[in-house]
Amino acid sequence: MPYVTVKMLTGRTEEQKKALVEKVTEVVSETTGAPKENVTVFIEEMTKNHYAQGGVRFSDK
Repeated sequence: MPYVTVKMLTGRTEEQKKALVEKVTEVVSETTGAPKENVTVFIEEMTKNHYAQGGVRFSDK
């Protein structure tokens, strides 16, 4: 059973997240041979003040 975690900043619509889950599930199923119903996708959303790159929080950019 494949498990996939997608970490991203908040701000995507429910429609975008739904499409993401559907496409990730499809690709993982195709590449691993696992049935779609066995693919689990987790979306972890982070606020901009909890994510930094190069020592600068995204909320400070």
